[in-house]
Amino acid sequence: MANENNNLKVISNPIVNQSLCTIRNKDTDTQGVRLAARKLTRILLYEATKNLPQKKVEIETPIAKFRTQTTDDDITIVISPILRAGLIFTDEAVDILPQATIRHIGMYRDEKTLKPVWYYNKVPMPVDNPKKYYVYITDPMLATGNSLKEAIRLYVSKGIPQENICCVCMISAPQGINAVFEEFPDVTIIVAAVDSHLNERGYIVPGMGDAGDRIFNTVV
Repeated sequence: MANENNNLKVISNPIVNQSLCTIRNKDTDTQGVRLAARKLTRILLYEATKNLPQKKVEIETPIAKFRTQTTDDDITIVISPILRAGLIFTDEAVDILPQATIRHIGMYRDEKTLKPVWYYNKVPMPVDNPKKYYVYITDPMLATGNSLKEAIRLYVSKGIPQENICCVCMISAPQGINAVFEEFPDVTIIVAAVDSHLNERGYIVPGMGDAGDRIFNTVV
């Protein structure tokens, strides 16, 4: 089962639950969905970045010198939103990790085959020391897992260890989680909810509908 994998982390607390309730509700308007989604993504990103290496430093407060820890600056942090819905994570990610590089990945789902179709790739960068790269792939919905696998494959092909890749999603389905771990067992998946199943159209049930449409106010 999906929830038996130690690399799956389901984050739950009252603020997460409140935010999920808001974005799932069909009567929540676009502004409400965006605000709740951003609140939720910040919580998820805090959890995701627990894997970042730290270094010891000495600073001086207004009172005294002090030995403490901070994020190691000898690493490369990549935030990689899957367009378009994954963009909701970007503002929060830049606030939390201003030193990060943003690498956009553009895919849409073929509604007949449920397979991802590439239309944009901003990840052709050279990787000189792959073990020092920490990648956070963001997408609100982990449904079939096909798009996420494509994105992970892109970074793994550059030699970046699976252990350094974290997928951050709001709502997921067991089918997608299992599909990702079957091919990439050592990545980490951070989610706020694991829902029941996928319907015949590949949508998460109960889910929140089309995340991109609801976030960007393009519901027909």
